[in-house]
Amino acid sequence: MNETGAKGDIILAAPRGFCAGVRRALEIVETALSELPCPIYVFHEIVHNDHVVSELRSRGVKFVESLNEVPEGATVIFSAHGVSPDIESEAKQRKLHTIDATCPLVKKIHAKAEKFQQDGGTVLLIGHRGHPEITGTLGRSGADAQVVENIDEAAKLSSQIADKKAIWLSQTTLCNDDIAPIVAVLEKRFPGITGGGGICYATANRQNAVRQLCRECSFILIIGSPKSSNSNRLLELALKNGVPAQLINDASEINFDSLPAGGNIGITAGASAPEILVTKTIERLRNAGWTKVRELAVADEKKRFRK
Repeated sequence: MNETGAKGDIILAAPRGFCAGVRRALEIVETALSELPCPIYVFHEIVHNDHVVSELRSRGVKFVESLNEVPEGATVIFSAHGVSPDIESEAKQRKLHTIDATCPLVKKIHAKAEKFQQDGGTVLLIGHRGHPEITGTLGRSGADAQVVENIDEAAKLSSQIADKKAIWLSQTTLCNDDIAPIVAVLEKRFPGITGGGGICYATANRQNAVRQLCRECSFILIIGSPKSSNSNRLLELALKNGVPAQLINDASEINFDSLPAGGNIGITAGASAPEILVTKTIERLRNAGWTKVRELAVADEKKRFRK
């Protein structure tokens, strides 16, 4: 029995939850809601969190997957994940007023991709096909750019790439542990390839916090949407470190049958999950007997992006 309580402690990862890019995107939507008539149109979900999206819908935000859903001349906000130049051009043709809420760190990846392909190089994007961020970056990477999801795909890339300058870039929400084997294959096949990076500081910080939780916890709850790439990576990281874990949208989804009889319970939240969901999860665990709460800090995030 843990001396601080029969069921151990609740240990909160820090940092957790909203990153600077998400905060900026939501502030942009808040400003639009205060200054513009409803409905406010957003291309793709502004961030991948059902609670955030539902709350904004209730206040007059319409999320669309096609610009054809936006009336000509209306305002549309591009989500934090970014968009391709084709979407920007389509918006211009439809005379839409656009507000860009793309995360500045994603914009940096866009800039690298654009410059490299303009200089005649080939861009290889490590990430998930169909994810809005990869779709947006791919559209800026030139006709010969390719998406690489795993080591098998890296091994099957055309050998002709070796005759060109090449750079690898990654989706910002991946895990270094996952992309390292892919990068190793790329570097072996294409010795001259340039490493352009991509995983953002907030993603890395949240992953490092989970690694620390794994050293002290018997179970970890990750608060975030199943659609959220960075939240899924946190779940995978806990499981790879041998700690049982569950990804939950909110406290109502906690599977108490899976929780250990004793020991510490770790809590973290993906970069698009609001802190209120953490608070409600703590309340539910306290009602079940985990009464002491403490924080485990691995980084002090002070970064803020201007709107």
